[in-house]
Amino acid sequence: MRVLITGATGLIGKEIVKLCHENEIKVNYLTTSKPKIENTENYQGFYWNPDKKEIDTACFKGVDAIIHLVGASVSKRWTPAYKKEILNSRTESTQLLIDNLKGETHQIKQVVSASAIGIYPDSLTNYYDQSFNQTSDSFLGQVVKVWEAVVDGFAEVGVSVAKIRIGLVLSNKGGALVELVKPIKYGLGAAFGSGKQWQSWIHITDLSNIFLYVLQHQLTGVYNGVAPNPVSNTELTKTVAGVLKKPLVLPNIPKLFMKLILGEMHILLFESQRVSSKKIQDKGFDFKFNYLEPALRDLLNLRFTKVYRH
Repeated sequence: MRVLITGATGLIGKEIVKLCHENEIKVNYLTTSKPKIENTENYQGFYWNPDKKEIDTACFKGVDAIIHLVGASVSKRWTPAYKKEILNSRTESTQLLIDNLKGETHQIKQVVSASAIGIYPDSLTNYYDQSFNQTSDSFLGQVVKVWEAVVDGFAEVGVSVAKIRIGLVLSNKGGALVELVKPIKYGLGAAFGSGKQWQSWIHITDLSNIFLYVLQHQLTGVYNGVAPNPVSNTELTKTVAGVLKKPLVLPNIPKLFMKLILGEMHILLFESQRVSSKKIQDKGFDFKFNYLEPALRDLLNLRFTKVYRH
C-alpha cells in the first residue's frame, strides 16, 4: 500500500509517517520546501505550492489513499492577514488536490482528512458527538465548516471521505503540552478563567493510530480524534503540575488579561468543548491512553514518580 500525505513533516504528520513505515505502508508526501524532498522507495517527496496552484502530479502515481493534514497553525496571533492564511491553507490545498485528480487516471480510493473539534459550539454542559449539526459561530468554527465542505469534494473524483476532528493534541515534541509545562516547571502555572471549560485531549500516539485505523479499515464519515475522558482546564493544569511534582499557588488567569495579550486567539484557551470518542470506539478502535495522568506520565517520562496531590 502507498499513501500520499500532506503535512507529513509536521508534528502529527511525522508520527503518522513513522506508523505507516512500521506497518509497511509506503509514503509519498507533498512539501512546499524543495530541500525537504527525499527520494527513497518508501518515502518519496514531491513539490507543491497551493498559493500558486502548483503541484507535481507524479505524487499520485501508485497511491491508494490520501492522508490530508496540511494547514497553517492556529497558535499564532490572528491578524486579519493570518486569519486568511489559516483558512486558505486548508481550503486551497484541498481544492488543488481535487482539481488535479480530475485530470488524472488514478487508483486513489479514500482520503482521511484532518479537521477540528473547534466546529462544536462553546458549552460547559453539552457532550458532543458527530451527529450535532450546529456550528460554532467563532472564527475557528467557521473555518472548520468551510474546510470540511471542501474536503467533501473528493467524492466528485470517486474518492471516499473520512474526517478526523482533532482535539487538544498532547505531545512532548511540540504543541500545547510543551507550552503548558513551561510555566508549571517554574511554579507559575495556573488555570485559565473559571477553569471549568472542557478540554477534549488526545495522546499523539492514539491520534496517529486513529488515522491509520480509519485508513486500513476504509472507514468513511466523521470521527472525533479525542480520548474517551475529557477533563476541565483546572484538572488538566493540576494533573500536569502533579506529574511534574510542582505546586500550583497562583490564582486563575483572567480571560480579559489573556485577551489583551493574545487578541481573538485567546478563545483557544477559554472555549469549552466536551467531545465524545464513542463512534470510533464502536468501530473497534482501542485507545492506549484513556486517561490523562497515564498519558502525561508517558509523554513526560515520569511513569514511576508519585503524583503531587492537590
